[in-house]
Amino acid sequence: MREFEQMEMQYFVRPEGAAAHFDEWLPRRRAWYEQFGVAPVRLRTREHRPAELAHYARKAVDIEYRFPFGWKELEGVHNRGDFDLGNHARSSGENLEYFDPATEEHLLPWIIETSAGADRAAFTFLIDAYREEEVRGETRVCLALHPELAPYKVAVLPLLKKRPEIVEMCGRIVADLKRDVMAVYDDTASIGKLYRRQDEIGTPWCVTVDVDSLEDGAVTIRDRDSMTQDRVSADQVKRVVLDRLEAARG
Repeated sequence: MREFEQMEMQYFVRPEGAAAHFDEWLPRRRAWYEQFGVAPVRLRTREHRPAELAHYARKAVDIEYRFPFGWKELEGVHNRGDFDLGNHARSSGENLEYFDPATEEHLLPWIIETSAGADRAAFTFLIDAYREEEVRGETRVCLALHPELAPYKVAVLPLLKKRPEIVEMCGRIVADLKRDVMAVYDDTASIGKLYRRQDEIGTPWCVTVDVDSLEDGAVTIRDRDSMTQDRVSADQVKRVVLDRLEAARG
């Protein structure tokens, strides 16, 4: 990558509580990656040795990911002490102390910082989600993204695009879905190829409208990861998709 886009969050804390806040935020930041699907076995933490600590840091721990090219940093959690406000105060001549009305105490806050790579996190999610597996003698390429990260949440597919009634039913379903989630309609290939295409871009669920749908008003919802298929009423498709998306959020 040619650039490294940073996301930084800085928390102002009481000096005596800085170590406890640091110990709280480190596992929370690691858990954020796991929450969105990164394999725990490919994550680790590495504390900076005293000789490599940045000049502002009293303690620093990196969250690292095992890329195909080795372990690399995703994010750093730092105890910056009073370096920032102390230097600002000395340079500006302004008093930057905080007055705590509960204790009637003046104090200079310390900063606990987490500094993450935005593009590096996205790269990590893509790498960790990539799968190649054999299905009925063919290689299936699948981007098993967490549903929250998938660009499209659901694709609506006609089994027969030459049947206007089927295409019309697909149109109604996808229009309803688009009110709440990113959905797409596709009829440019056979149903098997359409499934594979959605697998490759990470779409969690596909809805297929077939000839029977015109009679019983039901459609098939296919799950990307398990490839299982469930038959549901067409008017319940959005509810099922939203429920599954909510379940994925945990």
